Amino acid sequence: MSEVNKTIQKWHTSFKKGTDFDSWGQLVEAVDEYHILARQLQKEVQSTNAFDFTEEQKKTLGKIATCLEMRSASLQCTQSKEDFKLEELKKLETIIQNILTYNKEFPFDVQPVPLRKILAPGEEESLELEEEEEDAAAGAGSTEAFPPRAPGTLLPRLPSEPGLTLLTLKIEKIGLKDAGQCIDPYITISIKDLNGVDVNPVQDTPVASRKEDTYIHFSVEVEIQRHVEKLPKGAAIFFEFKHYKPKKRFTSTKCFAFMEMDEIKPGPIVIELYKKPTDFKRKKLQLLTKKQLYLHLHQTIHKDS
Repeated sequence: MSEVNKTIQKWHTSFKKGTDFDSWGQLVEAVDEYHILARQLQKEVQSTNAFDFTEEQKKTLGKIATCLEMRSASLQCTQSKEDFKLEELKKLETIIQNILTYNKEFPFDVQPVPLRKILAPGEEESLELEEEEEDAAAGAGSTEAFPPRAPGTLLPRLPSEPGLTLLTLKIEKIGLKDAGQCIDPYITISIKDLNGVDVNPVQDTPVASRKEDTYIHFSVEVEIQRHVEKLPKGAAIFFEFKHYKPKKRFTSTKCFAFMEMDEIKPGPIVIELYKKPTDFKRKKLQLLTKKQLYLHLHQTIHKDS
């Protein structure tokens, strides 16, 4: 099989993976897969290798990338103007598979997404590396209009069981030097074992209620979806702070924090913030800043004796 055909097959596998996640309701995973594929297609559109794809085929690949971005926007926003349905996206599967021979009109009236910086393989995260400089240059936020995010995916408290403990974490606020510039900020909460594998459903908070000086206030309660006694040894609760990047049209993780099992006790707790990418195995941690900026939580223990 030629390299071009291998590439097309890889794209098709990624597309199918994303639409499968989408149809199963695993929306976070679907959005991630769509973003990765869109960036791979964009890289090909910008390639100067004339032997792989014609200019017309590259234009089609760019339009497919646009549709992937539009579907991602639909999944992330309840009132998106770009309401692009899964059934519509699935029409593009045969175009990807047959990109070398496809000569019909593209089924949707879209334009290729604007060109982005070309990434080396496996460097999807580097899209975010220029964030600090961009945010500084942008000043106090963007005036560009964008649709609001979905209202979070927080789950209700589990039923109590005699002798077992449930934990409620109230996320009060997070301190960031550029708090006022963060668009649609929210926090993803997950529990990972020592290998970084999920042991609980992942939850997203709604968008933060207000910003004030160097703080973003959430004031939301998160119900941990497993009795404390049933959490695996060495597990940790992770908090990933995310915000929307209008220039890149995707949601970015800015930093993360975590608390370990021996830190579970009633009352307030302040935990440190670390640089992305999120290190679920807790092997190479780098503090986000030397400034006194933290994630502020309050823990409530529920025990049915």
